[in-house]
Amino acid sequence: MTDPIADYLTRLRNAIMAHHRVVEVPASNLKKEITKILFEKGYILNYKFIEDGPQGTIKVALKYDPITKANAIQCLKRVSTPGLRKYTGYKNMPRVINGLGIVILSTSQGVMTDKEASTLKIGGEVLCYVY
Repeated sequence: MTDPIADYLTRLRNAIMAHHRVVEVPASNLKKEITKILFEKGYILNYKFIEDGPQGTIKVALKYDPITKANAIQCLKRVSTPGLRKYTGYKNMPRVINGLGIVILSTSQGVMTDKEASTLKIGGEVLCYVY
């Protein structure tokens, strides 16, 4: 596997399309940070880090609307790939759906959203768009 972040996002997308409640993905530090951001912003219901074996797994409970059965995540889009990295400064920060979605960045001070990076005035690698 050459792109573990794309694999993580694809597993989430596939679980959403199949209307699963829980999805398990192999863990890494970057995936854990992305999962924490998705939980803090309300895109997932809950998560749990399970330390089994050398790598461990992440259990993610997906969030659905009880009435319409629609998922909280409408789109997960990978931006920066191993073949073509996308970087941005804080002045040219991309906006997703005019600020309604979030951009997840990998910066020198850790993984954070576009709004947090703008307030700290730092840029970084654009990992994905979520809305």
